[in-house]
Amino acid sequence: MAIRTTTIPWATHPAVRLVLALIAGIIIWFYWAASLPELLPWLAGAVALFLAAHLWAVRRNVPSLNDAVGVLGLLMTVLAGTTVAQRATESRQPDHLYQQPDIEFYRAVVDDGPVVRPNTYATTLRVSAVRVAGQWRPARGGIRVSIPRYEAAVAAPQYGDLWLVRGAPAPAKAPLNPGEFDYRRYLAYHQIYHQQFIHPDQYRIIGQAPPSWLRLWSMQCARRLDGVFRRYVTAPREFAIADALVLGLKDDVDAETKQAYASTGTTHIMAVSGLQVGLLFAVLQLFLRRFFGHTRGFRYWSAALGLLVIWSYAFLTGLSASVLRAAVMFSFVAVAKASGRQSNMYNTLSVAAFCLLLYDPYLLVDVGFQLSFLAVLSIVYLQPLIGGKIDAQEWMAKKKRPWQSKRQQKLTGWVGWSLDGIWQAIALSIAAQVATFPLGLFYFHQFPLNFLLSNLIAVPISSVALYVGLLLQAVALPMEWLAAQTGADWLLWVPKGIGWVFQGLIWCFNEYIVLVGRSLPGALVQGIHLTPAQTWLLYLLIGTGLAFLAWRRLVWLGAGVAVAVGFAYSRVAEARETAQDQRLIIYSIPRRSAVGLHDGAAALVMTPDSLPLNNTEQTYRVLPGLIGRGNRRVRYVAGWDTTAAAVRALPRRGPVLLSWHGRRVAWVHGRLWQGQRPAAVDVVVLRRNARVWPEQLRATFGPKPVYVFDSSCRRWYVEQLTPQLQAAGLRVHDVTMQGAWVEVVRPGAGN
Repeated sequence: MAIRTTTIPWATHPAVRLVLALIAGIIIWFYWAASLPELLPWLAGAVALFLAAHLWAVRRNVPSLNDAVGVLGLLMTVLAGTTVAQRATESRQPDHLYQQPDIEFYRAVVDDGPVVRPNTYATTLRVSAVRVAGQWRPARGGIRVSIPRYEAAVAAPQYGDLWLVRGAPAPAKAPLNPGEFDYRRYLAYHQIYHQQFIHPDQYRIIGQAPPSWLRLWSMQCARRLDGVFRRYVTAPREFAIADALVLGLKDDVDAETKQAYASTGTTHIMAVSGLQVGLLFAVLQLFLRRFFGHTRGFRYWSAALGLLVIWSYAFLTGLSASVLRAAVMFSFVAVAKASGRQSNMYNTLSVAAFCLLLYDPYLLVDVGFQLSFLAVLSIVYLQPLIGGKIDAQEWMAKKKRPWQSKRQQKLTGWVGWSLDGIWQAIALSIAAQVATFPLGLFYFHQFPLNFLLSNLIAVPISSVALYVGLLLQAVALPMEWLAAQTGADWLLWVPKGIGWVFQGLIWCFNEYIVLVGRSLPGALVQGIHLTPAQTWLLYLLIGTGLAFLAWRRLVWLGAGVAVAVGFAYSRVAEARETAQDQRLIIYSIPRRSAVGLHDGAAALVMTPDSLPLNNTEQTYRVLPGLIGRGNRRVRYVAGWDTTAAAVRALPRRGPVLLSWHGRRVAWVHGRLWQGQRPAAVDVVVLRRNARVWPEQLRATFGPKPVYVFDSSCRRWYVEQLTPQLQAAGLRVHDVTMQGAWVEVVRPGAGN
């Protein structure tokens, strides 16, 4: 029997090679930026060398030389990726805020729409000038600012407003607790390196200078369309989802609804991105092909119309980053179809990714960018393979018999068509999950096992709702204008009827999602932690598995087994390290006192102020570290738990002494009375602005312990007492500014 050999057809995928080389160059910048010189001259030299080598190879016409020049071109593309990333990093520029000390005032423009939080508005400012020592000078840099919502009737920041701000921004803070989301790095990926809380008396609006008038008009248009939904979708929950589904405005979606969608794997429904743009493009092309497919020049004018619809929808939704990314992707698809090259979708997607990364190389670390392209690539490759395994229409066609009536035969054909549609939807959902679930585990630490059940019903209904919502937007404003001009109020029944249908569809798929989440509460697997290396191993395992299925070579099966063994070993080693680890953590949680006792896979989190941590504090401050350490058995206790650690209070309302695995911690929250007996401790925690003096502390606890200010202490108190303690020769740690205090009792095997 002949052995079939198959090679990867790189020759037919030149754009794939180029985008992979560009990605490699960008990754080099992320890991080795500090050690790299100015790369632009090197890139210019590399381009000149490549052109000279290419001309020489063309004249010699030797295949091996052509291959060498191709490798040189890929290396040049790698260098281009690193150079583009270097040039895109604003903090390297000499006029950046990092290079501007002692800022008195600065001018900046609002560069984003406002994010509405319970007590504040958050937005991004782009600086144009700063005043230092009485002199104005040009400057650049992004600042993430927050302003209070309920002071002096503060209005929400508007895109394009020009602000004059008093005071200097502070560099963005590093994560303060173990495993906490690195917001500083997230901001840096968006070229934002500073933060500031601005009171209403610190800034004035002095004009309007939007970075993009087109985006300003787009955002104003989106807000006007938001008003249409407010008038015709009366139920608050359905209105919030309508805004998110059609316009991408999620300010009104409550936390419970967001959690319901997250737990069923349907969060993508509430984000205007590739799903909505792809649905618009696909249905439009299907409609045009059905009724106008045989007209002259159909391929070209249908692609032009598709581009017009895609970019019009992007404009109506505020030109958000996710919509722009999807619009660019499908624009390349439309152009490829018009040119007759639609068969090679991998090249088309690679060209789209290449252009996007050239424009903004930091898109590579954007979660939405990663999920979008991986999902589309997986659908393009896997969906036909999975969908082709079952042909429901052919299976039902075999059920037809000559003696059956025409009605029965039509019914059989309709059933086959319906089953085939359901199977293709299942195949599409599975294909998308294959490529995205490792990233879901890495970023979100969870995986919904009910994703297939929820998406199978919710996505089709939400797709119909999207079209009905767009129809409502197209009809409402003209009908309102006609009613106002003619006085024929009965015309408003048309948008009201469409709004009623729209609201009903949203209610249906929302109730279905809630029902699935409640009926299968254990279907959401949570608390999964993957390291970056383990995530890469998962993708390598998927790749080797697909290669084996495609080429049936034992070498790929062996590689897959080796990768699986490596992944399993890394998980076992991580669990072994956690089992041997013991540490005490004093958390940094605003205005709270919290201590964690971590013993192997068990963890106890106590709040000495007897108030339990709320869901937000647990989710964002404590839980990421617990997941990262593999803590499976976690308890939250309000007050002191004397069953897990020895806790006793010294007489006369003195400090509370906690003893755990040989570590002793004193919690001081009031006075230290004269004559307080000395206590040997390792850590002294000062909380609630304890009324103490350095001499008292030194006499009671000595110079050996670390004196920790927890987050319940006011800023003025810490700034006043810290220099006094340091002058007395005592070591000081402020969890609010320096992060949580971690006392390692017994290190893990890897520490």
